[in-house]
Amino acid sequence: MKIAYSPCPNDTFVFHAWAHGLIPGAPELDVLYADIDITNKLAAEGSGPDVLKISYAALPWVLKDYALLPCGGALGRGCGPLVLTKISGAVGTAETEGTIATAGTMPDPAMLSGRRVAVPSERSTAYLLFRLWAAQNVPGGVGEIVVMPFHEIMPAVRDGLIDAGLVIHEARFTYPSYGLALLTDLGSWWESDTNLPIPLGAIIARRSMDLEALAGWARASVEYAWAHPEASRDYVMAHAQEMDPQVAEAHIDLYVNEFTADLGESGYGAVLTLLQRAAEEGLVPQMDYAALLK
Repeated sequence: MKIAYSPCPNDTFVFHAWAHGLIPGAPELDVLYADIDITNKLAAEGSGPDVLKISYAALPWVLKDYALLPCGGALGRGCGPLVLTKISGAVGTAETEGTIATAGTMPDPAMLSGRRVAVPSERSTAYLLFRLWAAQNVPGGVGEIVVMPFHEIMPAVRDGLIDAGLVIHEARFTYPSYGLALLTDLGSWWESDTNLPIPLGAIIARRSMDLEALAGWARASVEYAWAHPEASRDYVMAHAQEMDPQVAEAHIDLYVNEFTADLGESGYGAVLTLLQRAAEEGLVPQMDYAALLK
């Protein structure tokens, strides 16, 4: 069975057992490791694998062909995307005219007006949250949006190639080493505004497949990972793009949680709220919300 998920530690941790034939009765996996921007496009084009990890923000474009599985994805609290800017005069960075942040100061979100901002995908949940936030906090809107792989964003901000960057995953733990400042934590903004977890990455499967069986195998893989945390270590680190092992562990601890095993009422509520708000703003297509549940 063909499946696509990212090489990030949370995904490799979750799917290690299934990918290594450790889940009784589960089909053998043919894994494509791909960043979220690639999997979002594959799903939207209808040419993707049988099962994919995509952004929740991309669901409105794919629900005709794919169903949302209730496990294996990424939701949570305290794990939202960050908007980062460069600190003027930071060690190891070049000075650029118009730097948004200075050492010892809190950047002003309004200063993003007309600026260049890098994002990991135009259909990512991170970018959708950013657009909802910017509509309230950036007068006149931002300027140019530049899509680039998430691991290239912080160096680009540091080097003055862009004015701000929208980052995800382990960047939460490493951005100070790049001489960058936090402009806003979109997860904190979302949680304070909705009192709901942050919906980030979804696991979807073709509607023609046995969805109940797929969900069972995915949940079993999550439970195996929790029961045998050491078993996946080599697999996780082999795909972690030279990440520090402690950062990889923190990444897993943050993004693999009770919602990974089962979305539950609050998980589904978070997804519905995000997509309804986005549809009202014209940021995603209107959709049949009942399709999320079946």
